[in-house]
Amino acid sequence: MSKVRVHSFSISIDGYGAGPNQNIETPLGVGGEDLHTWMIKTDYFQKLYGDGDGTKGIDNDFTARGFVHIGAWILGRNMFGPIRGDWEDSNWKGWWGENPPYHCPVFVLTHHPRPSITMEGGTIFHFVTEGIHVALERARTAANGKDIRIGGGVSVIRQYLREKLIDEMHIPISPLILGSGEHLYEGINLLELGYKLTEQVNTPDAMHLVFTKQ
Repeated sequence: MSKVRVHSFSISIDGYGAGPNQNIETPLGVGGEDLHTWMIKTDYFQKLYGDGDGTKGIDNDFTARGFVHIGAWILGRNMFGPIRGDWEDSNWKGWWGENPPYHCPVFVLTHHPRPSITMEGGTIFHFVTEGIHVALERARTAANGKDIRIGGGVSVIRQYLREKLIDEMHIPISPLILGSGEHLYEGINLLELGYKLTEQVNTPDAMHLVFTKQ
């Protein structure tokens, strides 16, 4: 059976996966973008989003691992865009332009229905109003034997963790303090949920932790 995976979901030293005051100018909250400094400079990321080559090495390897054998993604609505409530702006098609980096079906959790959107490069956004279990069921079907990546945000990862539905989770800890925002482990006890730390690798820009469900 395909696995459910989290990759490259960076948190601060004090456990926050997003900073305070999220809006269209600061979609990850104040200081949130700095959580991903380790990844942004990598060669893999720059080839997806940037203008040229980036750094090689451990950080680059972890970034690349998150895209191997992925057949579908699941995102929270905030990861898709800043719009709240009804979809009043039907022209909004995500943060990434006409060719998002997913290149496979993406299931967006929301309380408000919206028709699917087909983008360049094979990305299709589907909007799921029936909750996390239905989203996962649809993602498994779409992935056709490949793995499903939970892209976030914090609330979505916590929901899947509480249900013990995540098989593997890569959490890089960036060397900064946010002080407030969305805390990844709020109400979460990884030991009681059956997760074990199975890998730890340090670089100057991040401590890479991999948790595996036992």
